[in-house]
Amino acid sequence: MKPAALLSSLMSGLLAAALAFPAAATEAAAPPKPDLAKGEATATAVCGACHTFDGSRGTPANPILAGQHPEYLAKQLDEFKSGKRTNPVMQGMVATLATEADIKNVAAFFASKSAKPGFAGNKATVAQGEKIWRGGIAERKVPACAGCHGPAGAGIPSQYPRLAGQHAAYTEAQLLAFRDGARKNSAQMAGVSAGMTEADIKAVADYIAGLH
Repeated sequence: MKPAALLSSLMSGLLAAALAFPAAATEAAAPPKPDLAKGEATATAVCGACHTFDGSRGTPANPILAGQHPEYLAKQLDEFKSGKRTNPVMQGMVATLATEADIKNVAAFFASKSAKPGFAGNKATVAQGEKIWRGGIAERKVPACAGCHGPAGAGIPSQYPRLAGQHAAYTEAQLLAFRDGARKNSAQMAGVSAGMTEADIKAVADYIAGLH
């Protein structure tokens, strides 16, 4: 092979290797996929008493986890663990999740389950709840819930949680906690709930329970 041709061949090989390296490095750095079997084991052993093993309907005071976005669930578990979100029961439970992988596994397991439909229980306030959900309360600068959580309450992965079908009692308690400063891990929700009365909160929480 002539020197010029040899040099060209070597340069082509070096260029190909350089282009391949970032892709290989990215592949090597890709995080492992969540282990649903391990997540199910954690859900059964740790979470099932309050949320049912599959995160379905459970006790109204506790949130439905089935079908929730895994990023949101992992964020909440991380914040219970760090103390940014406080709840003595949950902080005790999350202490058993030793690694970030444990958190991601159980979050992915609950997210993989289908949420069961709920229903609004108070016909007298459905119209008020729907009005707040769809249009907010302009005079008190309360934005429409649907603007972030979607018209049907499906939420946006990694940004806003799914709310459709959530227990009304749980949603009401969280909105009151945001409004009154007891829950401090979302400045946005603290601002939203600041302009809401207890009647507003109860009405929209009940309306959310019937979304699907």
